[in-house]
Amino acid sequence: MLLAIDVGNTNTVFAIHDGKKFVAYWRCETLVGRTADEYFVWLNQLMKLNKIVGDIDRVVVSSTVPRVVFNLRVLSDRYFNCRPLVIGKPDCFLGIDVRVDSGTTVGADRLVNTIGAHDQFGGDLIVVDFGTATTFDVVDQDGAYIGGVIAPGVNLSLLALHERAAALPHIDIAQPENVIGTNTVSCMQSGIFWGYIGLVEGICKKIKLEHPRPMKIISTGGLSTLFERGTNTIDHIDLHLTLHGLYLVDQRNRK
Repeated sequence: MLLAIDVGNTNTVFAIHDGKKFVAYWRCETLVGRTADEYFVWLNQLMKLNKIVGDIDRVVVSSTVPRVVFNLRVLSDRYFNCRPLVIGKPDCFLGIDVRVDSGTTVGADRLVNTIGAHDQFGGDLIVVDFGTATTFDVVDQDGAYIGGVIAPGVNLSLLALHERAAALPHIDIAQPENVIGTNTVSCMQSGIFWGYIGLVEGICKKIKLEHPRPMKIISTGGLSTLFERGTNTIDHIDLHLTLHGLYLVDQRNRK
């Protein structure tokens, strides 16, 4: 069985693939100090609770937090007796071209999203990922990664509002009934929700003007379903796009 690990700046997702499909998904807070032993105790208990039968013999990791990778390597070696595939390392074959400026490092999650999206939806794509940062990644006709856009994430913007403006409370993200708010909370919700709708629509429109062919827009990340309600710009939502890309990387390296 394959253990796919997607380490984000805020949360880390662990998923089990049994050779046919992903059978379980678990999420924990991303902590640099969490040890391999702590990961295993947590993961082992969850596998027992979900009655997952079989041994993990392969591990693939995508991480935007480099300091976490060491303990995940130890986890793989000590408890699963395997060497993990780590996206971005020289021994990990991706099977795509990365056409960016020389010396530029592209985030592992963005490369994996490119692989997963091209497999699912073909080429000429914009992949919008609502994570700690809101990223827009452009996938060319042949599946190559050719650049993108990075904007502050939704929760990051909310946190900044709350911390830097003394009179503004911390709020939940929701679609307001009206654009014009009549109290502080509804005003903030309107600004965040419709502000990010405008961000997505505006950036996607600009990208399409620079691209020589028609494009489809794919959305991923936990907030995708919320923002999809407010716009017709998004063509498809795939909440497990990164994990699908990790599975494909594993398959390509096995071959």
